[in-house]
Amino acid sequence: MKKISIIIPFWKYLNYLKECFASLQESTYKDFEVVLVLDHTTENVTSVFPQGMDIKIVNLNEKSGCAAARNEGVKAATGEYIYFLDSDDYVLEDTLELLVNAIKEDDDLVYGVVKNTWNNKANFLDKQAKKEESNDSEDRQAELEEKEAERQEKIENYVSSLPVGSNIEQEMAIYFLERNRKGITGFTALGNLYKRSFILENELSFNEELRYYSDMTFMCPALEKVNRATRCKEAVYVKRKHNDPINKPALWQEDSENRFEERCKAIGYTRDLIDPQGNVRYFIDMKFAHFATNYMAKKVRRSKDSKWRNEYFDMIVPYLMESHPQVLDNLGTQNQKILMAFMSGDIKKVQKSVRFKLGKSKLLKILKDRNINTLYKLAYYHIYLKQPIKENVVLFETFMAKNYSDSPKYIYEALVKEYGDQFTCVWAINNGTQVPYGAKTVKRFSFQYAYYLAVSKYLVFNVRQPLWYRKREGQVFVETWHGTPLKRLVFDQEEVTSAAPKYKQQFYRQRTDWDYLVSANPFSTKTFRSCFMYDGPMLEYGYPRNDIMYYDNKDEIAKDLRAKLGIPTDKKTILYAPTWRDDESYGSGKYKFTLALDLQMMKEKLGDEYVVLLRTHHYIADNIDTTGLEGFVYNLSKYDDISEIYLISDICITDYSSVFFDYANLKRPILFYTYDIEKYKNQLRGFYISMQDEVPGPLLYTSEEVVDAIQNIDQINEQYAQRYKEFYNRFCSYDDGHASENIVKEVFGKNK
Repeated sequence: MKKISIIIPFWKYLNYLKECFASLQESTYKDFEVVLVLDHTTENVTSVFPQGMDIKIVNLNEKSGCAAARNEGVKAATGEYIYFLDSDDYVLEDTLELLVNAIKEDDDLVYGVVKNTWNNKANFLDKQAKKEESNDSEDRQAELEEKEAERQEKIENYVSSLPVGSNIEQEMAIYFLERNRKGITGFTALGNLYKRSFILENELSFNEELRYYSDMTFMCPALEKVNRATRCKEAVYVKRKHNDPINKPALWQEDSENRFEERCKAIGYTRDLIDPQGNVRYFIDMKFAHFATNYMAKKVRRSKDSKWRNEYFDMIVPYLMESHPQVLDNLGTQNQKILMAFMSGDIKKVQKSVRFKLGKSKLLKILKDRNINTLYKLAYYHIYLKQPIKENVVLFETFMAKNYSDSPKYIYEALVKEYGDQFTCVWAINNGTQVPYGAKTVKRFSFQYAYYLAVSKYLVFNVRQPLWYRKREGQVFVETWHGTPLKRLVFDQEEVTSAAPKYKQQFYRQRTDWDYLVSANPFSTKTFRSCFMYDGPMLEYGYPRNDIMYYDNKDEIAKDLRAKLGIPTDKKTILYAPTWRDDESYGSGKYKFTLALDLQMMKEKLGDEYVVLLRTHHYIADNIDTTGLEGFVYNLSKYDDISEIYLISDICITDYSSVFFDYANLKRPILFYTYDIEKYKNQLRGFYISMQDEVPGPLLYTSEEVVDAIQNIDQINEQYAQRYKEFYNRFCSYDDGHASENIVKEVFGKNK
């Protein structure tokens, strides 16, 4: 057996360290010691130690930082091999065993692959399994084979370009560990198994003066010293990105003014350690040049921060001037011009060159894809934002313009009632709905939509605004949100599985645009402040969409809607309104849904007395097949306003949707079909309240239990009467039928 010393630096975020240890505990290779190097941590690390694992603790006393921790870890290591593992990352079960089996006696190192993820191990493996499943089709297999052939061709071309007599194993290590790793931050010491004697004999170390870019100071000299190395592409190291860079940033996500200067210093320091004419130097200089031409040049062109055009520009020029001579020759034409402008210190020429490059790129994208998105955004940024704000124009949007509904609908109607035609109202609507009272409609993500985003004085949305929206001084943004939260949201989520990886980072910026946030109850006020990190004004009047449940004529509205939908007058109604599952999707905002409730059984058992009103969440992309259930199931998933459906529902069945908070205003029975509660609660989201102890109805796990509860609904009502009363007082306390009116007076009445 070959003993491995696994060196783990640790500073903070104990939850990540716990998962890191768990992955090692599940490893099929057991002959290892963990050298845990503590960098002035205040957390109780021993609380997450797996039982029986060989863990050696080393404390950094006078030093600090990942580089120092790794260096001290090497000194304390006793294993024949060294493996660097960051405390927020993890390995797969067979990673270490694959590396050990692959390494040859005379190898200096064996290198695996590094895969990046935003997920914990369970979700990562789940996504990998789904990816492999999707690769089974013949078309996909052919596509993968074609890509693999292209990769092999690139490798062969690289090898054929090498001078005669080159050390091919060394050059392959340079190719895969340096050239093929994205950028400078992707050039890492992680994922490789090093012979400890190779590190010690060559005096390899990480520069302890560097916080962010010390990996290159170890890896560049290491690659130049490597004599024999083996690739093991099956050995996976999982680099975990933090999806909460605001509260728990990874090292590379830290917001630091020193990062730019350190990048330059790291390049300069590393160059002094390696052959100025060698491939290692060429590739590190090429990465630095790409940073300048692809990233920094854009900052020089359009950043509001003048540092990019002053001290940063002056700082980088001498480092770029010392680039490997082949770098300039091997850049594309446009990047050559940009780099030459940098080297000459001509900032205006840099700006001109990057302007041409970006303009050409946009033009080609428009011509190639006929990309309307690029055009209306250009109009938004360069034309519409320069036009004056229209003081009495209001833009409304619900659920990404899918319908005319929810709280913005009721605010709009109250606004028209209160102020008549004093305001010009515009609705973003994609489904062709004719909005009453003369509102103008525009399609989301169109030129008109971009125009009204730019010039409207008021914006009333129930979801987040587009990422490309830039709030102007003088605009008033009213965020109604779309439900009292049961499932943990944004910054209260440990793991984000249902949104873009940068969800929290994006949300943090977007919520700063909100001037008002609507709250339905004291619980929501407290929760929204936490999960959105929002400290602005709250409109604590209840949800405008719930006003309809307090209308004097709500029974008449219900009667008319029943007639409109063709629902028999002699049948009672069961609303089934399930939410989506975060881990089952076709893509962003398009979720799969498999109907777990046995509607055929319900028809057989309950069809004489009831009908079912099926209402899936607007995120669900699947059309539920109700063939054979005609006359019993009425699919109202595309009906705009669920608040109206509440009025015609005698019983509500839901799961983890927020509908039950709203439906409780009617004080009618609620059943919870929670067949997958353990997965949902523990793996996907987590809840703010205890479903077992606080929701106003029973948790049911099978279709048979659902049918039985409906057949005995009177006993259910009696059993949950006290809990329902407590729930109503807690979550419906603001709702009184006047939320819309009160919000209109507070927001729009100030200037009237």
